[in-house]
Amino acid sequence: MQHEETILIIDFGSQFTQLITRRVREASVYSEIHPHTITLDEIKKINPAALILSGGPMSVYDAGAPALDKSILELNKPVLGICYGMQLLCKIFNGTVEPAKDREYGKSILQISDKKNKLFKDVKETSTVWMSHGDYLTKIPEGFTITASSDSSPICSIADKQRNIYGVQFHPEVMHTEEGKKIINNFLFEVCKCSGNWTSHNFVEQSVKSIKEKAGNSNVICALSGGVDSTVAAVLVKKAIGNQLICIHIDTGLMRKNESAMIKKIFNENLSLNLVYIDSSERFLKNLEGVSDPEKKRKIIGNTFIEVFEEESKKYKDVEYLVQGTLYPDVIESVSVKGASATIKTHHNVGGLPEKMKLKLIEPFRELFKDEVRNVGRELNIPEFFLMRHPFPGPGLAVRILGDITKTKLDLLREADDIFITELQKAGLYDKIWQAFCVLLPVQTVGVMGDFRTYENVLALRAVTSSDGMTADWFRFDQDFLSDVSNKIINKVRGINRVVYDISSKPPSTIEWE
Repeated sequence: MQHEETILIIDFGSQFTQLITRRVREASVYSEIHPHTITLDEIKKINPAALILSGGPMSVYDAGAPALDKSILELNKPVLGICYGMQLLCKIFNGTVEPAKDREYGKSILQISDKKNKLFKDVKETSTVWMSHGDYLTKIPEGFTITASSDSSPICSIADKQRNIYGVQFHPEVMHTEEGKKIINNFLFEVCKCSGNWTSHNFVEQSVKSIKEKAGNSNVICALSGGVDSTVAAVLVKKAIGNQLICIHIDTGLMRKNESAMIKKIFNENLSLNLVYIDSSERFLKNLEGVSDPEKKRKIIGNTFIEVFEEESKKYKDVEYLVQGTLYPDVIESVSVKGASATIKTHHNVGGLPEKMKLKLIEPFRELFKDEVRNVGRELNIPEFFLMRHPFPGPGLAVRILGDITKTKLDLLREADDIFITELQKAGLYDKIWQAFCVLLPVQTVGVMGDFRTYENVLALRAVTSSDGMTADWFRFDQDFLSDVSNKIINKVRGINRVVYDISSKPPSTIEWE
């Protein structure tokens, strides 16, 4: 989708690059990330309102360090260089960057020397900033002035007001930088004169128009899993093309407790999506029989899904498009700083369907993060309890049972998972957690229940906090809560006699176990 105002973020490998785009979007200005290998012609096509050069882990003088075509800086667009981005500006314009005697990692004190600098409008003269660098500027390029210093960096911020080029040695995008939000907003509104009209309301209006034009008179099909992304996408497409949209929900038998029944009710009664419901649970279970390898499980589920979906969709004429709830992290997560092309992780989507059925894609959210999709859902009046549901993997509970899949194991996991989620909701914790679920382990241990010894399954609880699922930390539960949940599961679910809690973060672990 074309945006009248785009801030282009050029990525040099910083762990904080995604945060930059999120901070810009929080100010209602659209932004997108591209690797530093982006060409001048590609930038001209995007026609950005401004450029932000991200930080990066290398020194600008390292062999193979990411560089930037100088002609990109001659487009007469405002530029903000952050950390490595500022050092690169300095190198390109013939300043001097050297290894620092004292490397700065962590909090530092910023002292503003140029209060008239637009970047620092209404910013406190002295504030805490977050540093992460081993090099620093020792000589600024011609035309630039020093606008701030820090404990270990005499040149901590520079500006060429004539050309609207700014650089900061610290990271304004991280929460630890006290006035960071203000500094980014000053760049957007004082320097770039952005209008800040990228809102959920405007996004819905533009998307409806664009989907109508794209679909024309053809029918559009949507595989509705019951997750937030595909649901909001379906409601948005329905708003654009009405009855040309055909929504199909396939019950794989790998859903959570009572999930398919709840989905059917909400989709038809609350959202008027006229859902086509297909129960294929026996078929999926038969195909998965005896399979333990997680990758094989994924492939079997994907292939079975495609078979069922294709059989059903053949009943409808003039179907040219498939709706998918692809999100921005799916698109950018695999983009290498060295410039590898973007690839989408197939397990997030209905992998293989578009090619097999020769369908074109409608992906209204491939530019959005999860929280932005939820905001679009609110604009479309989707119930809040549904929008705040935790993410659920495409292969369902199959990736939460380690080992082979049986109906007995699925029922066991469903009951335990239902207790865990219910207790989270009762305790008012559900909305504070990004994702919570149970994992059934292929481990049995000895236990004692009453006068009897048992030899039953181990269940792991997983709960993480995150903003977009790309990084995650484990949730710090109160010990009494964990004790209570463990007791309830062991007492109520026959077949489980031990409960453990997973305290791994992503990275190095993943959110799901598989």
